[in-house]
Amino acid sequence: MPILPLQWTSSKYLLLGVLYFVQGLPHGLQSGLLPIYLRTVGHSFTRIGLTKAFFFPWLLKVVWAPFVDGYLTKQIWLLMSMCALTVTCLICATLSPEVNFTALAIVLILMNVMASIQDIVVDGMAVKLLNNDEIGYGNTVQVVAYKLGSVLAGGLALTIIYLIGWSSLFLLLAFVYSLVIIYVWQVAPFQSISSTSVQEEKLHQRRLNPWKLLQELLRVPGTAWTLFFVFNYKLGEQGAMSMFPLFLLDGGFSSQELGFWSGMVAMCFSIAGSTLGGVLISRHRSPLSLVKTSLIWRLIGLGFQTIIILTFTSTSSVLKVAAIFSIIIQHFLAGMITTFTFSIMMQCTQRAPESIQATHYSFLATVEVLGKLTFSAFAGGLVDAVGFVPSYFLFLLLSGLTVIHIRKAPVTLS
Repeated sequence: MPILPLQWTSSKYLLLGVLYFVQGLPHGLQSGLLPIYLRTVGHSFTRIGLTKAFFFPWLLKVVWAPFVDGYLTKQIWLLMSMCALTVTCLICATLSPEVNFTALAIVLILMNVMASIQDIVVDGMAVKLLNNDEIGYGNTVQVVAYKLGSVLAGGLALTIIYLIGWSSLFLLLAFVYSLVIIYVWQVAPFQSISSTSVQEEKLHQRRLNPWKLLQELLRVPGTAWTLFFVFNYKLGEQGAMSMFPLFLLDGGFSSQELGFWSGMVAMCFSIAGSTLGGVLISRHRSPLSLVKTSLIWRLIGLGFQTIIILTFTSTSSVLKVAAIFSIIIQHFLAGMITTFTFSIMMQCTQRAPESIQATHYSFLATVEVLGKLTFSAFAGGLVDAVGFVPSYFLFLLLSGLTVIHIRKAPVTLS
């Protein structure tokens, strides 16, 4: 089978776009489709909330990233992880959430292990492939392609799953992965990606002493503040974004309607928000000042959703439109806030010694994922225990605390 050189097969952007697209499939599947589908077949909010624990392998990226960096090639890791993802999709096609929930949970956890390995590989490829003039465009491709993958595996899948069935959906996903495997196999293995410099070898050795590395990471100016911020900036937002569609489902919305509005239209606005955030930062606007303003608007939006929950009736067309509008606005703001936050993380990482910058950014990104999962995993149990209204007041409180914290940012990040 002939191996085609990269410049003949596609541009760097197309390659990264394809890889980030399939990387977004597991996230969209488990965040967009799974909660609503489980609710329609009778699972409790507590069990639905606990499905966020399936993302736990993403917290272990820092543990196995040294092995991905230190052994084999990026292309081999990529092919192995996607072959494993194809197998997990085929297994999911044979399982039923109504009958085989425990087995399905195990397979989805394995899917996240493979997806997190793929994330390490693709991020490493992006760093190697993109030069300074291409980083901005590359990051835009990353965000848009990843969210498109999430939209298709979340919103679109939720819209069509009742037409084609659970098994056919996962067979379709396995087919998509198979096509990408063939594509990656045909692309040259990029010697620049596979090679390891002396500096990278020293970094790999240092990673084998986690305590020493942790001390060095925490000595970087602004790290402690940034860690706390990235851990809690999404706490209130994540609870609201995961529970509000379920509230509407119980209130009379169909899963197809939610798949369209929450899974597809709202995600398009999220992409628009991320893109606008990148444009504003490219015009030399401070991401710290931008995120301060965005967090205030998000707090107002959560207050608006709380009012909707207090007054919602399925017979009111006005309230239905208001609910859809609030979902769209929250996703748009969430897209901008995420872009600003990642820029703040990058600014903090740039103050680290060059030899640990990649590890430092991975460290911050892992804590960011931990923050998103921590509250999301318990939000369903909170709603089951106290109801939607008290839960939303807690979401408001957490978002308000984030606004206070951002105003105490260190001078080194301004």
